[in-house]
Formats: sequence, C-alpha cells, structure tokens
Amino acid sequence: MTTVWHNPRCSKSRNALCALTESSQDVVIRRYLDEPPTAAELSDVLDRLGLEPWDITRMTEPRAKELGLAAEARDRDEWIAILVANPVLIQRPIVLTDDGRAVIARDEETLKSLLP
Repeated sequence: MTTVWHNPRCSKSRNALCALTESSQDVVIRRYLDEPPTAAELSDVLDRLGLEPWDITRMTEPRAKELGLAAEARDRDEWIAILVANPVLIQRPIVLTDDGRAVIARDEETLKSLLP
C-alpha cells in the first residue's frame, strides 16, 4: 500500500498520483490540506524522509512570509507545530510506502525510486 499526501490543485501531486495508479500500485490518497497530519505523524514522516521540518517547508508560500519563517529559529518541535497548523506549507506530494520508504515526489526520477 502506498499513501500519497496529495493536493489536487498541484500539478506535481497530480502527476505523481497518476504515475502511481498507472503502475498498479494500491494507493491511499490523503488530502493533507483537508486532513492535516498530527505532530506525531509529521515527525514520523520527517524521520522516514531523513529531513527536518524546515527542509519540507514551502518557503515561497505567502503564509511562510507572513509567519516570518525565513528568520525562525530551527527548533524541530516548533516547526512541526507550524506545519501542522499551516499544512499549505508542507512540500508535496509526499509518498509513503508500507515498507518504510518515503519521498517527496516532485520529479519523475524520485518517484521512479518507489515504482516496481
């Protein structure tokens, strides 16, 4: 089973979802803007990605600028709380597999690493 944190308005997210379904993957779609992750879920995903919350933050989003994230101290728990409260800031699509792999599938090559 593969889970995609999906934003249907994002072309990269739509492309990743299409590629996964075309490869006969069983896909669960998580519309993370409608169903934001909990802090524990986001922390787990970050660990699986091998990244920190600021690494997956969309810094060009207007909300990031409103919050002054460019100058925000790099405190993991604080950044996770910010992302949970503002899921629009989370980079997309995040693809998670049952075997523990995770990627931010913004390009075809990264996504291919998860395809059979």
